[in-house]
Amino acid sequence: MKHRYRFISVITAMTVILLLGACNSSEGTSSDEGDEKINIVTTIAQIGQPLEVIGGEHVHVESLMGPGVDPHLYKATQGDINTLESADIVFYNGLNLEGNMNDIFAEIGKAKPVLAVGESLAETALLDDEEEPGATDPHIWFDIDLWKEALDAAVDVLKEYAPNHADEFEANKTAYFAELDNLKTEASELLGNIPESQRILVTAHDAFGYFGRLFDIEVVGLQGLSTEDEIGLSDIQSTIDIIAAHHVPAVFVETSINENSIQAVIEGAKEAGVDVSLGGELYSDAMGKAGTEEGTYLGMYRHNVETIYEALSEKE
Repeated sequence: MKHRYRFISVITAMTVILLLGACNSSEGTSSDEGDEKINIVTTIAQIGQPLEVIGGEHVHVESLMGPGVDPHLYKATQGDINTLESADIVFYNGLNLEGNMNDIFAEIGKAKPVLAVGESLAETALLDDEEEPGATDPHIWFDIDLWKEALDAAVDVLKEYAPNHADEFEANKTAYFAELDNLKTEASELLGNIPESQRILVTAHDAFGYFGRLFDIEVVGLQGLSTEDEIGLSDIQSTIDIIAAHHVPAVFVETSINENSIQAVIEGAKEAGVDVSLGGELYSDAMGKAGTEEGTYLGMYRHNVETIYEALSEKE
């Protein structure tokens, strides 16, 4: 009898092992095997929110870096690492925007799809850092055409992961990209009305280079491409000189950057007899709160365009 019980126990144990093996193997397959949503984790919401629209009911998207968060300085918490490990797919901007997390992405990429959307673009389309040879401007979401290419690369990963939903992803992408094209047209028409002599955008750090290239606006950033760069008195003075020479009516703060540097420019300009106002708050490295218009890529971009237009269109 003991031998019989031992035989049954062995069979039971083998059955459990086989079932666990089947469950584990199913974790690595696409969501086409069932109705579970694809668990997508992104760093910035500029990636996550559009993918939420394109993925529709088939995806759950979580962005690690919320409103007011500076991705240049961001360091992953243990909770972030757990979130990344539980994801089906991970998307990040790359081009050293999330520089403190590069090792984490490399490690997680050994076990699941991980894509740096910015690094899918042709190098010839990217802007270089004038102050740091070999460095690339990572703020590609401000060029709508480039951002479409970056999102297209992300959607290709989604299609590969869940091929049964590929047609739906493609249809959603086409509809969303049409909205992006309309936004670009609206922005071009509005910003084109700013007097040529006042088409100078002064911000806390150099995040708007692609925006300036797309809409023919000169961009002046007190800091370099990264907010880790220091601001010196010479940076402030040279910015004041530009404002005075071109009669720039307004400068701007950013939601993810301390406004002290811009306030120093305003105060320094006033002492020099130059009148410049605070034109408003722009979204650069972070979008607005989820559930608000500025918490969407389209809404964030439109807010920036309208804010810049209204401030720089003042009469000379």
